[in-house]
Amino acid sequence: MTDPKVSSAITGALQAFTAYDGYDTTTLKTELEKVFSSDDTFMSKVDALDKIFDDAPKAEELREVFFDLLLVNFFSEDVKKLEDDYLETPEWEKIEEQTLDRGTELLNLLLYLNECEDEDIEPELEDYLKEFLLVDEDEFQDEHRIYEPVIANQVLIESPLAEVKKVAGTLPEDSEVKELFYPMIAFFQNTDPEEAEKKEVAENAVNAPFDMAVLEILLSFK
Repeated sequence: MTDPKVSSAITGALQAFTAYDGYDTTTLKTELEKVFSSDDTFMSKVDALDKIFDDAPKAEELREVFFDLLLVNFFSEDVKKLEDDYLETPEWEKIEEQTLDRGTELLNLLLYLNECEDEDIEPELEDYLKEFLLVDEDEFQDEHRIYEPVIANQVLIESPLAEVKKVAGTLPEDSEVKELFYPMIAFFQNTDPEEAEKKEVAENAVNAPFDMAVLEILLSFK
């Protein structure tokens, strides 16, 4: 099964990628939907996902954010068919080790948005950083390090998108939030944008196909 929000995110992301890149993702969408909805094991799905992107190099930049979606779908749908304590088993621990270098910080953001829905609260950047990631707590200094560029630039929530793009361009290449910085800030600036407002986000984007695909994923989870 595929979680409805994940299914919507797949559709929205691929439509946005096509709109701003020109690459026809029709076949990609069909293949991805098969993988996400299948009853295969998680690692079998990961292998199938990688095969799809290996065969579609023009969509390579979406590979890891779709891995994030696959993981979110696993947490929301696939675990229902497994033992209650599956996420505490040696089998899952092995999977975590095998996929340690996979995915992006989009995963945390999607889990946060799910939590916002569960608690019926509006997503806010400060809440995400301080209450979900706990970046101010001593035991969560890894998160503080990763999100330092976001923490230092929270003022951008009130800034023009052109300024957000400018700051995004100054982030170090090895920053774990570099690619997500612009769409993340754009999302928290306006979590329910009209089409004209999305167009403005695209016009100021660092990488419009990727940024707008990520934005559509986030909006699907809002």
